[in-house]
Amino acid sequence: MNQIIARSSRLRATPFTPRVEAAGVKGYSVYNRMLLPTAFESMEADYHHLKSHVQVWDVAVERQVELNGPDATKLMQVLTPRDLSKMQSDQCYYVPIVDEKGKMLNDPVALKHSDTRWWISIADSDLLLWVKGLAVGMELNVDVFEPDVSPLAVQGPKADELMERVFGSEVRDIRFFRKKRLEFANTSFIVARSGYSKQGGFEIYVEGSEHGVYIWDALFEAGADLNVRAGCPNLIERVEGGLLSYGGDMNMSNSPLECGLGKFCNLTGDIDYIGKAALLREAEQGPTKQIRPISIMGEPIRTLQSPWSIIKGNRKVGQITAAVWSPDFNTNVAIGMVDKDHWDPGTEFETYTPDGRRTARIEEKFWN
Repeated sequence: MNQIIARSSRLRATPFTPRVEAAGVKGYSVYNRMLLPTAFESMEADYHHLKSHVQVWDVAVERQVELNGPDATKLMQVLTPRDLSKMQSDQCYYVPIVDEKGKMLNDPVALKHSDTRWWISIADSDLLLWVKGLAVGMELNVDVFEPDVSPLAVQGPKADELMERVFGSEVRDIRFFRKKRLEFANTSFIVARSGYSKQGGFEIYVEGSEHGVYIWDALFEAGADLNVRAGCPNLIERVEGGLLSYGGDMNMSNSPLECGLGKFCNLTGDIDYIGKAALLREAEQGPTKQIRPISIMGEPIRTLQSPWSIIKGNRKVGQITAAVWSPDFNTNVAIGMVDKDHWDPGTEFETYTPDGRRTARIEEKFWN
């Protein structure tokens, strides 16, 4: 029996859903109570196309939390251990958001418009409620709300060419994790060089749902000879590149240091943020477990549900959080959270997958 997702007012479509369905989407996930496409032709076919051509992704599920008002920057800095004091108004920062215990609540991208206006482009969670609660509790002069902004990603090696055709040559001047407002038709959008793949590309922050189908159609009309297709975040490509998924590879039980995100945390005591004392204690002692790239030996793993336990001897020493067969690297690639005594490259252990027991090994680095 085919599985379906029942639509209701609790599950929102996106401004791009009509075009996604016309493009032949074969599956959805639910993310921030919205529809996130998961496959078009197949996961492997989509993977090969992404690495060779260009795709347009409906990632409107990356909802924005807007901070608007005199205390916007003060609130933004309280939220994250990353030092924002030198951030410029054309920059985008990857910002771990932690609670009072130094545990991850989200790993969004922050976009600074000005000292009084920010967007937080969130992963899957109710971060809006946390931010609103802090603003009220701290009696800050700032409005916190979800604006009508829906990101659309253009990813792949031909992304620059396609984006130039739609937005002009200025788009090529945008550096990595920088943004610029560019004109489109009778409006304009924030365009950032960013995205959830290692193939390069952009994210268009479409302000106003009514513009969704028009920008989608413009990209496909401009890219017909570039073999442009509808796509979506691809599990194979993201595991190869070590792109973490909040709620999958990490959650509220993990700290940024366990997730390998220490470089995004100020651990010198120069700034104040929620969870600072807890993170400083952990930094002094060192994390007891951490994210690692892992190869799993044997035939291709076809069952994607995880986590799976990592066993050394008779003891659990971690877990696989995502694993998939990589056609390009001819191995099962995986991400895992591994205990300190077993996370060195070359360490071998057993993991119990739905396809049976397998030998696995810690790798030196991610594949892409």
